[in-house]
Amino acid sequence: MEKAVLIFSGGQDSTTCLGWAHKQGFEIHPITFFYGQRHEVEIQAAYKIINQFDRELETYPSMSSRWRKIDISFLPDLVTSELTKTGSDISAKHPDNDSLPASFVPNRNAIFITLAHAYAQKIHSGTLIGGMCETDFSGYPDCREVFIQDLVDTLNIGSSTNIEMLTPLMFLTKAETFKLAEDCGVLDLVLKYSRTCYNGSDKKNEWGFGCGECPACKLREKGWKEFSGQ
Repeated sequence: MEKAVLIFSGGQDSTTCLGWAHKQGFEIHPITFFYGQRHEVEIQAAYKIINQFDRELETYPSMSSRWRKIDISFLPDLVTSELTKTGSDISAKHPDNDSLPASFVPNRNAIFITLAHAYAQKIHSGTLIGGMCETDFSGYPDCREVFIQDLVDTLNIGSSTNIEMLTPLMFLTKAETFKLAEDCGVLDLVLKYSRTCYNGSDKKNEWGFGCGECPACKLREKGWKEFSGQ
C-alpha cells in the first residue's frame, strides 16, 4: 500500500481529504501542526477524528499510531497574524498587507508543506495530501495551486526527490466539499468533530461547531446551505 503524508488540521477540509485518501487506498500518515493558533481546539479535534476513524473503519495498524503532532509554536514570534492572538478582530485587514485578511499567517502553508515533504522522505512516501482550495480560499494566496506546485517542485529539486502533492479540494466550492465528504463516508466526522472556527467556538450548528460570525464559519455555513438545498 502506498504511503501518503496528510497535512491534517482537524478541520472540514482536511477531514474530507482523510476520507478521500482512504478511498484512494493510501496508507495515511497524518501530520498536525501546532503553530500558536487561537483555535487550538482543532488539534484536539484532529485526535478525536483520527481515533473515531480507526474505530469505524477498523484500520490496522491504527492510523492514530502514525499520527504526528509537530510543535512550531515559535511562529507567532516571527509573523503577524490575528489568528495567533486572542480576542483580536479576525475580520479586519492584515496590519502588514491590507490586500490580505487579518487571519492570514505568513508562510504558514510553506512551512507545513516543507516539513511534510521532509517527513515524507523519512518514511519513504511519494505523496503529500493537503486540503488547500483556491475556489473558496478566503483571500489566502498560499492556498493557490500555482504556489503549492511551484513550492513542491522546488523542494523536489533541493532534495533530489519526486514527491507529488495532491490537493483534491483545489477547485471545489464548500458545498462540493460537503458532497465529497458524504461520498467518502466522512460527513458525520466533519459535522460531529471537525473544527474550522477561528474562535474555536463550542457552539453546535447543523453545519458543525462554530461561532457563526468569523469568516471561516460564514463560508462553512454558506456551503452547507448550498449542499443541503436550503
